[in-house]
Amino acid sequence: MSSEDTPEQGPDRTPGPGAGSTPSVPEPPRADTPKGPDTPKAPGTPQPPQLPPVPETPETPAPGPQEPSGPQVTGRQRLAAGLWPPRVTRAQLIVALLLFVLGLGLAIQVRSTSDNSALRGARQEDLVRILDELDSRTKRLEDEKQRLEGQRTELETSSNQAAEARKQTLEKERQLGILAGTVAAQGPGITLTITDSKKAVEADKLLDTIQELRAAGAEAIQVNDVRVVANTYFSDADGGIEVDGRKVTAPYVFKVIGKPQDLEPALNIPGGVVQTLEKEQATATVVRSEKIVVDALRPAKRPDYARSSSR
Repeated sequence: MSSEDTPEQGPDRTPGPGAGSTPSVPEPPRADTPKGPDTPKAPGTPQPPQLPPVPETPETPAPGPQEPSGPQVTGRQRLAAGLWPPRVTRAQLIVALLLFVLGLGLAIQVRSTSDNSALRGARQEDLVRILDELDSRTKRLEDEKQRLEGQRTELETSSNQAAEARKQTLEKERQLGILAGTVAAQGPGITLTITDSKKAVEADKLLDTIQELRAAGAEAIQVNDVRVVANTYFSDADGGIEVDGRKVTAPYVFKVIGKPQDLEPALNIPGGVVQTLEKEQATATVVRSEKIVVDALRPAKRPDYARSSSR
């Protein structure tokens, strides 16, 4: 048989004995065969070829959400993106409007309460004096009530009711004349002098003074040479103030008949007339007196439409 008809022998096949003098190639050691200690090889022995190392296959990650390939977004950036630009609904707008109106009302109420609480920072002596003034007002009202009840009793029990009625009518006429400013009056009271060198006092400040004096029990008041009655009005004018249309200039002198122990403290209470005038850079001086004469008179005026309803 010729060599061409002989089948090719692979590198891993060993020819049988007597097949020629070609040296046999030893099989390389298998990967799963445990290696023993190194055995010294005889010189000239051919070394088996070394197989290249098998590369390790990287583990395939489990399928899941893929992270964006761009820059990472922080939690603060997400919060800012959720808040701006704002997305306002109609319900949120209505609630915000209601809260704004409620807050505005509370602010106005707190401010009005703080403006009317001038006595909050008052001293103990001032508070005691104010309480005494209130007690005096209550006592005056009780005395007036008892006097009127006594007059009613006299009218009911008097044998000559006509004469008693005329007597009380004359007394009432004098009292009403004092209140109406048609007759002069005298009695204990105070003199209030307001000096306004910088022309800073306006008509409303004088009107507040009149109201404070009336609340303290003033029975007759005169400003300079003008009698103050129930329908007196104050208005600003060039170079001064008009009282019932008559011009008065500084210094403004108030002659007041009443109980001095009630009138003077009413003007000096914290936040009262004296402190208010001092804020306007004016000075107010109060002097007590046992005899104050109010002699400025107003003409008696007959009402055009009002008539007495008594029979």
